[in-house]
Amino acid sequence: MNVIEINNLTKYYGKERGIIDVSFNVEEKEIFAFIGPNGAGKSTTLRTLLALIYPTSGSAKIFGKDCIKHGPEIKKEIGYLPSEVFYYDKMKVIDLLNYSASFYQKDCGKRIKELTEIMDLDLHKNIDDLSFGNKKKVGIVQGLLHDPKLIILDEPTSGLDPLMQQKFFELLQEENKKGATILFSSHILGEVQRLCDRVAIIKEGKIIQLEKISALQENNYKKIKVETTANMDEDYFNIEGVSNLEVKQNIISFLFRGNINSIMKKISEIEIINVWIEEPDLEEIFLHYYEKGA
Repeated sequence: MNVIEINNLTKYYGKERGIIDVSFNVEEKEIFAFIGPNGAGKSTTLRTLLALIYPTSGSAKIFGKDCIKHGPEIKKEIGYLPSEVFYYDKMKVIDLLNYSASFYQKDCGKRIKELTEIMDLDLHKNIDDLSFGNKKKVGIVQGLLHDPKLIILDEPTSGLDPLMQQKFFELLQEENKKGATILFSSHILGEVQRLCDRVAIIKEGKIIQLEKISALQENNYKKIKVETTANMDEDYFNIEGVSNLEVKQNIISFLFRGNINSIMKKISEIEIINVWIEEPDLEEIFLHYYEKGA
């Protein structure tokens, strides 16, 4: 079952491009990554999906229901964390969270206590006295206090220190085990690599790749480094399947996708000192897609 269905979603701001023909589905209980650098269209996609802004064309459904026609009904089961959080500064944290909880027809008091303890958040501080990171913690608690079926996160870890990021990731994994579906937007590849099942890569408002994380990292790609006895001409390895080629005197490194025997034959024809073959990390694969445009 698909919790999210996005079909040819397009958004223009006047003549300026937002997103163009974005399409992907997110399955129930999946942790789905949506990655790309700042300005690629991640936030526009999420805000359009949530009907915070309206699309120029295309459609989106959550729980099988049109996001615009059934917006208020759908939002009761969604937890959303925007990339930037803004609050009523004069309120205390507990007052803000209780106010947020009042929108849901359930007692959220126990859950608020659990979440604030996990996130190490002082409930009795004024919002305007909080650092950016602590305001982000408030946003996390606010997004999860009603036990949503769908959690949508837009650059959620900005402002969190490494220890708090670790706690946050563990919290998300627990929510997922309980049955929550998670759509996770980020430009930090380590987060995606650690948490997500599938990934959509967006470039200049368009989806350029939709793939399982495991498939991106499996045998499709190898990271190869060759040390030769003499300086090499980079054109020697400028062949099909080679990308991210770098030559520094007698050290050549690149990503290779294809029949490993063909590249080993190419290497065997030159005098080498050493050769290394490794699995690339997701960031190197991501940069390949971005440079080549898939």
